Amino acid sequence: MGRTRPGRLGVVAACAGLLAALLTAVPAAATPDPGDGPAAERQVSQEARARAAEAIADGELPGQDEIVHSDNIEHLANIPKDVLPGINSDLAFQGRYAFAGNYDGFRIFDISDPRAPKTVAQVLCPGSQNDISVSGDLLFLSTDSSRSDSSCNSTTQPATEKSSWEGMKIFDISDKRNPKYVAAVETACGSHTHTLVPERRNVYVYVSSYSPNATYPDCQPPHDGISVIKVPRKAPERAAVVNFPVLFPGEGPDGGGNPGSPTNPGVSKTTGCHDITVLPEKDLAAGACMGDGILFSIEDPENPRVIDRVQDNVNFAFWHSATFNQKANKVVFTDELGGGGAATCNAEIGPNRGADGIYDIVGKGDKRKLVFRSYYKIPRYQAATENCVAHNGSLIPVKGKDLMVQAWYQGGVSVWDFTDSSHPKEIAYFERGPLSTTGLVTGGAWSAYYYNGHIYSNDIAKGFDVLKIDDRRTDPAKRVRLGELNVQTQPDYFD
Repeated sequence: MGRTRPGRLGVVAACAGLLAALLTAVPAAATPDPGDGPAAERQVSQEARARAAEAIADGELPGQDEIVHSDNIEHLANIPKDVLPGINSDLAFQGRYAFAGNYDGFRIFDISDPRAPKTVAQVLCPGSQNDISVSGDLLFLSTDSSRSDSSCNSTTQPATEKSSWEGMKIFDISDKRNPKYVAAVETACGSHTHTLVPERRNVYVYVSSYSPNATYPDCQPPHDGISVIKVPRKAPERAAVVNFPVLFPGEGPDGGGNPGSPTNPGVSKTTGCHDITVLPEKDLAAGACMGDGILFSIEDPENPRVIDRVQDNVNFAFWHSATFNQKANKVVFTDELGGGGAATCNAEIGPNRGADGIYDIVGKGDKRKLVFRSYYKIPRYQAATENCVAHNGSLIPVKGKDLMVQAWYQGGVSVWDFTDSSHPKEIAYFERGPLSTTGLVTGGAWSAYYYNGHIYSNDIAKGFDVLKIDDRRTDPAKRVRLGELNVQTQPDYFD
């Protein structure tokens, strides 16, 4: 059974060498190749190790692998990794099933009983990071590592070779126990993440990728837009790229996005988008695009059109993801400082970096603007051996409130309230102690999403977690039931 823990620690801090490294933005692609487990342990200073040990001994930091949580959170289940040894990644949901991505493929769980999820299928299909979505009988996987071909038997191959492949894979999941691989679409610079814009006859897929290189035949600069794939539901084998809309027009070699360092020290250069969230009911989308945040119209899904664009060259190193509130008058953007592999939840980095940025949407139509209001970061410092930064989360649907659950890698899972855009606050949390007390090992919650009354989290190293929150502020959400949830395709929860 977990215990609660104190808030900010006075003794847990990052080592000086690690802090210096964080001052240079690190793209979120800095992760092991498919087939690898979490990255090898990285050294931290002897002083940092001693501080972590002291904090654990004093009860200020949970012990190695110890579970702690707020009183309103219950840990119902954990299902460890099984035949897929790679890094666990994103989640999607449909009916009584959860679909869990992994750098080596994906796993399907029956979550009819949230206290005892059962594995329905495990599919070996290497290709980091296997970002995952579902729509009807189709499942979509992103491949953002250069492969020898598009098959599930492919091997790693240099991106400098023209025959190498990266892009989207499509499976038929009409039989959940026997998914069938039915189509593949190659995309420029691969597919780090993707977002579905579903229609009755077709599914549009917005493919986010970045980091072009003149030596990569299929990933040439400038890469200043996204790939749009059209997938006929009844003939997914005919899926194809139908457009590459330029989101950052400009005359430079990398287009017109944020130039990054050295012009803006510590900020990533914009060479594409990392992730996009759409609100189909509002014909609206928000893009987290490395050095830029954008708001755009998807009224014509094949031709998305930018409405507004913002930068934060003081505190945001890498615009990672976006979440709308239910009224579509706010966007929460996340900053993945350090690429997800660094210790940024400490006093040295502070509360405004590696955090969420809350923006109000003001105005109407094409005159809408993103207006910054505040930052949110978890109020519990982590050890120098714990990677921790803002990552994937979803709304908790409560009318009249803006509530969110979010993963913070080894910072765990945070439930927070941003109804007042200028004064966000945490209302619940769940976390484990450090994977290691001697070095930094990449792990923790990749995604944490609310679906049909429970919180589901995919932990990089520890597996699939199910949490229950009992709190008067979130209890109304238990009455909201969805047939399908891809968090980056936000539903109208109260339609």
